[in-house]
Amino acid sequence: MPDFHKFFFVKGILIAAMFAALSFLAVIIISFTPVSGVPVLNYHQINDVDHNAMTITTKQFEAQMKYLSDNNYTAISPDQLIDHLETGAPLPPHPVLITFDDGYKDNYLNAFPILKKYQMTATIFLISDYVSTYEKYLTWDEIALMQRDGIDFESHTLSHMNLIEAASDEELQQQLAGSKAALEWHLGKQVNYIAYPCGTYNPKIMSQTKATGYRGAFTVNFGRDDHDDAQYALDRIPVFGGNSHTYLRFRLRLKLTPVFSYLDQLKTDLQKRGNTTLARIIPSP
Repeated sequence: MPDFHKFFFVKGILIAAMFAALSFLAVIIISFTPVSGVPVLNYHQINDVDHNAMTITTKQFEAQMKYLSDNNYTAISPDQLIDHLETGAPLPPHPVLITFDDGYKDNYLNAFPILKKYQMTATIFLISDYVSTYEKYLTWDEIALMQRDGIDFESHTLSHMNLIEAASDEELQQQLAGSKAALEWHLGKQVNYIAYPCGTYNPKIMSQTKATGYRGAFTVNFGRDDHDDAQYALDRIPVFGGNSHTYLRFRLRLKLTPVFSYLDQLKTDLQKRGNTTLARIIPSP
C-alpha cells in the first residue's frame, strides 16, 4: 500500500476511534442525567404473521404490557399529556401514553385483549379512508367496541399521504380537515390529535395543523415529551424498527430514552452530511 494511502487509512481509523470515544463519553454523561418527560410509545402491528420491522408478536406485546403493569405505569390519554404540557396539570405516577399508527385489524384482535387484561388504555391514529375499506384495517364496528372500553381514536390523515409532498395548500387541508371531520362523524366525539404519516412535517404543516383545530401532533422523533416541547412536534419512542430482541430493546428505549435519542439523532445527522462510515459505527438501539 502506498505511503499516502496508509496515511489516509490510519488517519481515518484514528478519527473514527476518537469519534467513537467522544460518543461513548456523551452516552455515559447522558446516562447519569435524570430522565424527565413523558414517554409516548409508538406501535404499528401486533401479530404473529407479518415478520417485519413494523410488527411485534402478540407474545412480545403482552410481555411489554406486563412490564408496564408490574412496574406501576399508568396509561394516560393525549388530553392528559397536553393538559400537563400546557398548564402543568398533574399526571399519575409513572405515566405512559401508548399509541398505534394506521389502525390495523390486529390492534383489535391481538392488542386490545392484552390492553384490557393489564388495564391499559391506548390511542390509535386512524387512516380514515382505510377504515371498513381494506381487510387488513379496522372496521367501524370494531372501533365502536374498542371505544366503549376506553380506547381513544385520533387522526392519521385521510390516506396516509406524506404531507410534505402535498401538491397544494388545498390538498394539505383536505388531508388534515377531511380526516378530522370524517372521524368526528363516525366516532361521535371531537378529534383533537394527529400523527403525521411517515413522521414528516415542516413549519407550514405544523401551522396548518393548529389552524385546523388540532390540539397537538405526534412525530416519530425519538424522545420524551416535556414542558418545553412543541405541541405540534411531539416526540415518541418507537417500539419497532427491528424484529429481534424486542423485549430488551423496549426496556432500554423506555428507561434510557435520552441516550438512544442522542444516538439516533447523531446517526441521522451523520447520514445527512454524507458521513456514512461514521454513521455505521453508531449503534441502532
